[in-house]
Amino acid sequence: MEDAETKLLRLAEAVPAEKYTWRPGEGVRSVSEVFLHVAAGNYGILRRVGAQPPEGLDLRGLEKSTTEKAKVVEALKASFAHVRQATSKLTDADLDKTAPWFGDRQASYREILFFLAAHQHEHLGQSIAYARINGVIPPWTEERQQQQQSLKQPEKPKQ
Repeated sequence: MEDAETKLLRLAEAVPAEKYTWRPGEGVRSVSEVFLHVAAGNYGILRRVGAQPPEGLDLRGLEKSTTEKAKVVEALKASFAHVRQATSKLTDADLDKTAPWFGDRQASYREILFFLAAHQHEHLGQSIAYARINGVIPPWTEERQQQQQSLKQPEKPKQ
């Protein structure tokens, strides 16, 4: 989950503020809504393992609560801090506990955490596509490209 956190936060910072309202089509989440959907998921999914979201936080309304970049980034950061805090308290034995899950089934805490990680990565991929459509290269890709370019530079002859 650390990889998804780092990449989502770096991408949220890299996307220009004026692109936060961009959406690929009517009825589809905007850039800001995707980031806030991840934040809501970080809080909501962890309720299943006993980690309650901050009091007064409207999970159902979070996704559409703002398009302001600074507020979206802060909400995303706070949600990942919640994930780290909540998961750090879980023991190996806790991972075998079960909780009600979708439908009438039970899921182990381990399954729930795998689902959380998958959810984060699913929307990381979506956010990468949104960014690229809007001319933003993910920062980690740009860094790798720059490193590769510097390796290709011929060495200047010594005099």
